[in-house]
Amino acid sequence: MTSNRQILGNSELQSEVLESNAAAENYHAWLCSMAMPYLGDDPLEIGSGMGDYAATWLEWGQRRITLSEVEPTRLAHLHETFDGDDRVQFATVDLDATEAGDYSSVVSFNVMEHIPDDVAAFSAALHLLRPGGYFLTLAPAFPFAMSEFDRAIGHVRRYTTANIGAKYRGVGFEVVECRYVNAPGLLAWYVGMRLLKMTPKDGPTLKLWDAGVVPVARALEKRWTMPFGQSVLAVGRRPLR
Repeated sequence: MTSNRQILGNSELQSEVLESNAAAENYHAWLCSMAMPYLGDDPLEIGSGMGDYAATWLEWGQRRITLSEVEPTRLAHLHETFDGDDRVQFATVDLDATEAGDYSSVVSFNVMEHIPDDVAAFSAALHLLRPGGYFLTLAPAFPFAMSEFDRAIGHVRRYTTANIGAKYRGVGFEVVECRYVNAPGLLAWYVGMRLLKMTPKDGPTLKLWDAGVVPVARALEKRWTMPFGQSVLAVGRRPLR
């Protein structure tokens, strides 16, 4: 995640979830495709985790990316994976500060729900961007879906498009895109995690969901904007002036 912040939640459980998400190949590709148009020539990924998103973007032709991760085990894994790759740089990012940067984009997938003061983090992201650069957030949607599992992995909130859009505008972003993602996933999450108190794991059920449901959801959401979803995707642009 970021420097000089307490890591909220069980870091081992967080890593297990990251590995499970990467194993869901269709879902992983769907999420990666959402960011690809906005990355630009010099993106920064905040909370790079196990490096799965970065690896896919590089495979798809991204020529440069900067990674950041505060959790020591995941950071060590990133170095093992990417050290020696001239396309990959590492940075320490302080989301409590407003240090000026010149990145073409800042990407935060499943990070901001862990940060108590997300508004300060959004403001820091604005300053890390060059004028015209993009800030992307993917985060869990709808407070009513908050589960014991959410809290165990350190989630302090779930968003709606309305509240994350307002926060983006409040720190100075122009909102380019703000929508829900994975509509059937919200129902599955609410029943499985909120009501039945399950833990998402790699296995036959996940593979069936990834093979049968995700491609349909992706096709439908390419054509229509859904009024709900498991996650919210927000894209903001730093104004040119």
